[in-house]
Amino acid sequence: MTRPPLLYVCVRPQQGAAVAEYESFRQATRLDESGLAQHDLVREPLPDDVFDRYSGFLVGGSPFNTTDPESTKTDVQRRLEADLERIAARAASAETTALFTCYGIGVVTRLLGGEVSRAYPEDTGATVVSLVPEAQSDPIFGELATRFSALTAHKEGSAEPPPGGILLATNPQCPVQAYRVGDRLYATQFHPEPTTKAFTRRMAVYRDDGYFDARDYDRIAGQVLAASVTEPVRLLRAFARRFGPAELAASRPEPPTAP
Repeated sequence: MTRPPLLYVCVRPQQGAAVAEYESFRQATRLDESGLAQHDLVREPLPDDVFDRYSGFLVGGSPFNTTDPESTKTDVQRRLEADLERIAARAASAETTALFTCYGIGVVTRLLGGEVSRAYPEDTGATVVSLVPEAQSDPIFGELATRFSALTAHKEGSAEPPPGGILLATNPQCPVQAYRVGDRLYATQFHPEPTTKAFTRRMAVYRDDGYFDARDYDRIAGQVLAASVTEPVRLLRAFARRFGPAELAASRPEPPTAP
């Protein structure tokens, strides 16, 4: 029996950034459009049959924040977060599989009873992430180097995983960089999907959104382009190989990268 495709879930209002993010996920997973479908959750609610049609979910980033005061959230953001919680709850109970990134990790943490605050932001650019010992036996993170560079740009974070979460990756600036719940729900604070070039293009879209001083764009973009971010895309490849279409799952794993 052929395993259904994965679904990329878009939570970005800016369509140009959304299109580019889907392409980044598709290229990182090495899936074509039949293996990685896409759904724009900003503009369309989650379909009722979505859990029957897809084997798992890849949730992209967003300029939204879970810590935004409820009084300031739009109806779209409230609906969108409720739909993301549906996916997270199903994955936490092993009824589906999901990987949430950046903004999404806050949605998952809040749903599971954890604390998300503005105390752990990270500047736009590359940061060094370290795996904790528990990650070495994880089927997804266990393929990665123990320390690697990843791209970040966020205004909120957490000091510890939510109840039931197993910490997988950390750094001093934002203690929770990745965790797993059960064996089918993953969440990362960093962005695993973009190349450095794709990230600078995303920076251009959000240059006036408070992630960095717009006057520093050229300097920060130059630093991003000079960074080496080989491991995060290997994370997505491992996820797709394990949970994606059967023909990909059957392919040989990539050789490990030296720490």
